[in-house]
Amino acid sequence: MTTLKVGDKAPNFSVKNQDGQFISLDNFLGKKLVLFFYPKASTPGCTNEACNLNENYDRFQSLGYEILGVSADSEKRQTNFKNKYGFSYDLLADEKLEVIKSYGVWGLKKFMGKEYEGIHRTTFVINENGIIDQIIDKVKTKDHSNQLILVN
Repeated sequence: MTTLKVGDKAPNFSVKNQDGQFISLDNFLGKKLVLFFYPKASTPGCTNEACNLNENYDRFQSLGYEILGVSADSEKRQTNFKNKYGFSYDLLADEKLEVIKSYGVWGLKKFMGKEYEGIHRTTFVINENGIIDQIIDKVKTKDHSNQLILVN
C-alpha cells in the first residue's frame, strides 16, 4: 500500500499523543524508532499487536529502540487503551490522518465482502538519521516483535 521504501527518509510529523502532548519525528533523531500503525484501539488484532510489542519493550530499549503506535483514534480512546494494558510507549491520536496519509497506510480495504477506507496495519523501523530501515506490511499481530530486524 505505502509508496515509501527502505532507504527513504521517513516523513516528519507532529501530532498529539494520548496525553495531548505534541510528538514529532524530530524528537527521535539520534534514536531508533519502531513506528507502528494500527486500525483501531482496543480491537482484538490491535490489542494483540500492541501487547506483543509492549511485552518486548525492554528488549527494544536495550537495543536503543523507542516505540510509537499510531491510529486515527481520539486522545481519550488512546489514553484508555494505553492505561488498560499498561503500555510503556506513547500512542499518537492522528484523527486528521496527517501521519497516516504521509506514510501511505490509508486506503481501500475489504472486510466480509464490503469495501471501505481505513488504516493498513504497517510498521516502519526508522534509524537514528530518520531513514527507513524496514517496512512490515504483513504484520503477525501475536508475534510482531519477532518480525522486526533489530540492530545495535
